[in-house]
Amino acid sequence: MNKTTFEITKMDCPSEENLIRMKLEGFTNINHLDFDIPNRKLFVYHTETSDTIETALTELNLGSQKTLTEISEQTQFEEHSNQKQLLWTVLAINFAFFIIEILTGWISKSMGLVADSLDMLADSFVYGISLFAVGGTVVKKKRIAKIAGYFQITLAIIGFIEVIRRFLNAEQLPNFSTMIIVSVFALIANGICLYILQKSKSKEEAHMKASMIFTSNDVIINLGVIIAGLLVLWLQSNKPDLIIGTIVFILVVQGAFRILKLSK
Repeated sequence: MNKTTFEITKMDCPSEENLIRMKLEGFTNINHLDFDIPNRKLFVYHTETSDTIETALTELNLGSQKTLTEISEQTQFEEHSNQKQLLWTVLAINFAFFIIEILTGWISKSMGLVADSLDMLADSFVYGISLFAVGGTVVKKKRIAKIAGYFQITLAIIGFIEVIRRFLNAEQLPNFSTMIIVSVFALIANGICLYILQKSKSKEEAHMKASMIFTSNDVIINLGVIIAGLLVLWLQSNKPDLIIGTIVFILVVQGAFRILKLSK
């Protein structure tokens, strides 16, 4: 059996891991996937060549690069039977915070919170695509991925339009305290999701959960909204909120295109 190591620079949280798992699902020459999220590496145990695997990973635009292929004598791999239950848990957490953030964002007039809610929804889509199509055909999963991707892009476009409208018109300042408080709770929720998912992996990875939390895009976004809230207070301007909202909407669109690549 061959063991090929891929360095994936944009894989910094379990949602990217799940995207990769879905992309490589059905490859008969793959025996096992081993993810090292903190170091952004994927180890693929496979037969035959790695060419088709490399091509599939490249299509996700996650900065994938093959670094090493070697012979491996390992034939037994630990399976995590509780993975489905864990995915349901993080799906519920992400979707709950999508609802919380989009409502509080709209009430507090914060586009940063609204945009972050869509990022939470994007993660929910990634986990949900696998769960809702468990046991289904590849065609069914691709259909769900296509619907989720286009829906996500539609929401992001609506968000962009609202950002432009608020930028051109004199709008009431967003409630900075709501931005900060809700983002702190979202930060905690993302940390919990990362911990829950990594709990299903080897014990050796448990001590690295802190580094995973602080290198996650989701957490960086939460910190960005918190900083934007502080700048709104300091500058008495809604521009910091609109800027962070625009940045997150761009990230949401990028995530949507990755989901759409699963439908091809």
